[in-house]
Amino acid sequence: MRKGRAAAILTGLAIAVAACGNAPTTTQPTESGSAPASGAAKTLQGVKLEVAAKWTGDEQKNFEQVLKAFSDKTGAEVTYASTGEDTGAYLGPRIQGGSPPDVAILPQPGLVQQYAEQKALKPLTDEVTKEIDTNYTPYWKELGSADGQVYGVLIKAAHKSLVWYRSQAFEDAGVQPPTNWDELIQAAQTVSDSGTPPFSFCGASGWTLTDLFENVYLSTAGPENYDKLSKHEIPWTDPTVATALEKIQQIVGKKEFVADGASGALQTDFPTCVSKVYSNNEAAMVIEADFVAVEAVQSGAKVGEQAKYFPFPKVGDTAPVVLGGDVAVAMKDSPGAMALLQFLASKEGGEIWAKLPGYLSPNRNVSPDNYPDELTRQLGQTIVSAGDAVRYDMSDLAPSAFGGTDGKGEWKVLQDFLREPTDIKGAQTALEAEAAKAWK
Repeated sequence: MRKGRAAAILTGLAIAVAACGNAPTTTQPTESGSAPASGAAKTLQGVKLEVAAKWTGDEQKNFEQVLKAFSDKTGAEVTYASTGEDTGAYLGPRIQGGSPPDVAILPQPGLVQQYAEQKALKPLTDEVTKEIDTNYTPYWKELGSADGQVYGVLIKAAHKSLVWYRSQAFEDAGVQPPTNWDELIQAAQTVSDSGTPPFSFCGASGWTLTDLFENVYLSTAGPENYDKLSKHEIPWTDPTVATALEKIQQIVGKKEFVADGASGALQTDFPTCVSKVYSNNEAAMVIEADFVAVEAVQSGAKVGEQAKYFPFPKVGDTAPVVLGGDVAVAMKDSPGAMALLQFLASKEGGEIWAKLPGYLSPNRNVSPDNYPDELTRQLGQTIVSAGDAVRYDMSDLAPSAFGGTDGKGEWKVLQDFLREPTDIKGAQTALEAEAAKAWK
C-alpha cells in the first residue's frame, strides 16, 4: 500500500518543477546518450525483451525513454508492461504459469528474497555484478542479494529524509530552518507560540510514522544498529529504540505541536497532511519524502517559494539519509535481460534517466549535475555525500506483516504511540511482540 501510493506520486518532482517553470515538459528522448555513435554495432539486433514495472503516466514515459536509449544502442526490441499497484499480484500468476517477463522492477527488496526462494530469479552475470561494484556502495549490492547471490540492482530512489515547511509560517515566527534536533524543537516551540501548530502528521497512513522513526533511529543509533534492527538481530526492547522513541516523544507529546491533536492526526492520511500545511495553513511542517512536492503544488504552493524543505536534522551522530527504491531483476536467463540490467546499473544509463524529471539515482557515479532542476540536484548530492551511511527504508526490509500492513505490526504500534506517547516501554514491548511473530 505504501509503495503503491509512493509510486503513484513519485513523479511529483516532475510536476512540481514544471509548475515552477524549471523542468522540460516534453517526453521526447534527450540528445545526450540516447543513441549510439554512428556505425556502432547493435549486438542484440532481433532480440525481444519484456520489462514489467509499476510505473504509469509520466514515470512510465520517462522510463520508456531509458529503454529506447538501450534499444538504440543495442538493437534489442523492448516492450513495457505495467504491473499496476500490486507487483506481487501481477507477477505471481505469470511466474506460476511459466511466462514471467524478462526483467521485472520490484518496489521493495523483500520481494527479491521472496522470489529468490521461489527460484524465480536469475543470478546476475559477472559483467552485471562488476557494473554494480563500480557504481554502487556495498550496501546497495546487499539489498539486491539473497543468500550471498546477487540478483538485482537498485535503479531508482525516493529520498525520505526531508522536512517540508511553509515559508510564510517560518517568516511569521521569525525562525530559520534547523540543522539539528534541538534546533527543531526550539523552532517548533517558536512557531507554536506564534499561533500555528508546527507539525502536520499523517497518522492514518502508518507508513509515514515508520519513516519518522527510521530517520530518528538511524541518526541516534547509527547505521550498524539500524542494520541489526532491520533484520531483528536486536530486539525492539533494546535501549537504542527507547532513545529514538524518547526523541519522537518530544514532538508528538506536546498537544500544541500537533495540528488537530493526536486524534485528528490519526484521522489524517497522506496526502491530506500536506494540504493542511499548504492549502489550509493549519500547520507549518510535514515530515516526509521528496514526493511531497506534487501535493504541495496541487495545494497551490510553488516548490522553492511557498513550499521549501530542509534535510531531516541530526538527532545523534549520524546525518540520516533514508531511501526507498526499486530493484531490477532478471526472471529469464537471456543475454538480453542481463545486458539491460547492466545498462540500468551503468553510469550511462543512470545519467540518461537523471536528465528527465522525477528521478533520483542511487548510482554514486551519476553526477547530480545531470538533474534537470536545483531541487533534484540538491537531493541527488545528499545521496552521494551520505556514502556508506545511507540506508534503505527499514519497514520495507521487514516482513510485510510487521512493516507493511495497514492496521497491524509496526504501523499500528506507532499509531498507538502517537495516540499515547507517554508509554515508551509499552510501545517497545508491543513492537517486539509483533516483530517476533513476523520473523518467526
